[in-house]
Amino acid sequence: MKILILEDESILAISMREFLEDCGYEVNCFSHSEEAYDAIYETVYDLLLLDVKVPGEKNGFEMLELLRKDGNKTPAIFITSLTDIDDLSRGYECGACDYIRKPFDLAELKLRVEQVIKLHCFSSSDESIELPFGYSYDLKKMKLTLEGQNIPLSKTETKILELLIKQRGNVVSYEMFWEEIWGEWIDPTNIRVQVGNLRKKLKHDFIKNIRGLGYSIDL
Repeated sequence: MKILILEDESILAISMREFLEDCGYEVNCFSHSEEAYDAIYETVYDLLLLDVKVPGEKNGFEMLELLRKDGNKTPAIFITSLTDIDDLSRGYECGACDYIRKPFDLAELKLRVEQVIKLHCFSSSDESIELPFGYSYDLKKMKLTLEGQNIPLSKTETKILELLIKQRGNVVSYEMFWEEIWGEWIDPTNIRVQVGNLRKKLKHDFIKNIRGLGYSIDL
């Protein structure tokens, strides 16, 4: 899971980045709104953590408003010392999912991040995700189909497929598999076996093996 942090307080930004990386997330930090804005269009992020008062032509509010107008639906949390109700209202109006008020405990940051990612694990507003070779995955029914025919999957295979779909376009590492599916360390050989079982059920295999790194599905 990839997180972007826009925060110009260097000590806070470093603390957040190191803490979230220890939690298993991949984190990119920026102190300037234009740099962060460009990065969002160069990399697929699962969550944006945005300070409001930052250097650049746009503040955090303005940047998120522009992203939403461009059709970017990446969930966002504002991290700010602002407490005025008008400021809080504006944050939600421009598309934020939550606020974290400074100063805050890193444990609170972890809880808020986990909650938002859980609620917004799929960036698409559609119930169905189109996959390569004509496959389709129904998010609500948790069913994989090809030409209208259901492909039965085990519980673990379904979790593996959903993780790959969430991260489509990116490589899902072995660490990400055991952290998000099993919640504990799993031998990579066992992960390869489980992914292999899933791939055997596909008439046209759209899961790519990235040697030594993990697996991916193209956008």
